Amino acid sequence: MNAHQHANHDSAYACPMHPEVKGNKGDKCPKCGMALSPVNKEKSQYEVKVAADPQNVEAGKPTNLSIAISEHGKNVPLEVVHEMKMHLLVVNEELTWFDHIHPEEQADGSYKVSETFPTAGKYLLFTDYKPNGAEGEVNKQTIEVKGTAATQTADLKTKLVSTVDGFTVTLLNGEDFKTNRNQGLQFSVEKDGKKLEEKDMQNYLGATAHIVMISKTNKDFLHIHPVSKENFPIYAETLIKKAGLYRLWAQFKINNVVHTADFTITVSEGEKSVEDHSHHTHNH
Repeated sequence: MNAHQHANHDSAYACPMHPEVKGNKGDKCPKCGMALSPVNKEKSQYEVKVAADPQNVEAGKPTNLSIAISEHGKNVPLEVVHEMKMHLLVVNEELTWFDHIHPEEQADGSYKVSETFPTAGKYLLFTDYKPNGAEGEVNKQTIEVKGTAATQTADLKTKLVSTVDGFTVTLLNGEDFKTNRNQGLQFSVEKDGKKLEEKDMQNYLGATAHIVMISKTNKDFLHIHPVSKENFPIYAETLIKKAGLYRLWAQFKINNVVHTADFTITVSEGEKSVEDHSHHTHNH
């Protein structure tokens, strides 16, 4: 799973996008401006507990989720990242259903949110958080939901055009995704025959969009935020480490409504290069 884990090796830090750039904790990459992350991603020092109420989670009924991030038995304070202290990304095991919600902080330092799972089966909960003064992390857990199963399991086929709420969103370079390189994500957004521009996008949680990629096989997780690039209403870059089939969700806000476009892409193995000077990125 792709996560920035907190490590105690101050000198063992490198840029996630430009691994040849090394430095100390707190340093930033001179090429892209990203904060350097620990090279040795050890097991997290934080414990993440997720509790469901009721304990027997049923499809179609609201479930209260309580999430506690603790260290040595005490809940740790979290920093605000993209306007929220915690982002919870929820998907079913088949990766055909997706939700992005934000648990609210409680008096005891835990976080709570309500979710309604549509059908029975296994779901994955990706908790994205950043303890004060530490690296951001992503915790993955599963939850079993009882009730009526989906009528049929859809086979995932390549999907590069998504129609949502009257918008046609196209992943323009969706057939050219490779590992081991700075990978651009080029989107076009159209409505009523008009191509939208970046200026048409409203700020959504501190960015023009939020993009999540999850691999079908290992459920590897990438949470990506766009950067500005001429000619694209939504543009981002990331580094994909494993080849295979991925589901991708791009969320954007227009007229105070958040829209979620979904895609299915195949990432092929790319050649490992020493460095690449041509791109800038912001992802985690």
